Amino acid sequence: MTTLYFVRHCESPYIEGQERSRGISAVGEQDAMKIVELLGHMPIGVFASSPYARAIQTIQPLADMMNLSVQFHEDLRERQIGVFEGMSFHEAKRKVYEEFTFSFPDGESSLGAQQRAVTVLQQLINEYDGHHIVLGTHGDIMTLMMNYFDPAYGFEFWGSTTMPDIYKLELEGMRMRGVTRLWQNNVPDAR
Repeated sequence: MTTLYFVRHCESPYIEGQERSRGISAVGEQDAMKIVELLGHMPIGVFASSPYARAIQTIQPLADMMNLSVQFHEDLRERQIGVFEGMSFHEAKRKVYEEFTFSFPDGESSLGAQQRAVTVLQQLINEYDGHHIVLGTHGDIMTLMMNYFDPAYGFEFWGSTTMPDIYKLELEGMRMRGVTRLWQNNVPDAR
């Protein structure tokens, strides 16, 4: 049994054009320390993350406490929604979830983003079978990875996630045997 901890990044103020470099807020830093308290007793052996600063900063204190390094994987980055006109952000998100192969200009389809992220997951699971793995991630790409295992994880689930959020997935190979939500903030992501 391999255990994955999907750790959605802590609060991060949205700054146009700084998708990769924007970090977590002061509240996010406090929450990152709470994640250390929550997961610090788990037998975690591997840390992997999106290369985006907010995902790394969320799990780095836990990795530091465990004296482990964080592997960065470009294909775990957040999905780019692209250019959508005449729609709200939520309407655009709903469209790409409901039409899984659709993409807006300069954006990624749900299927395309899911395939690139799941490829990394498969590599990690093959290499670290039976281990506990923490993944520093984002709401959209986390939802798409979970959707790979169970299509019930879609737009509504994405809308219910918080910053931070933690889901523990128990896997046998690439079959999901259980999901447990370990943390949620009081306020869902309203962006």
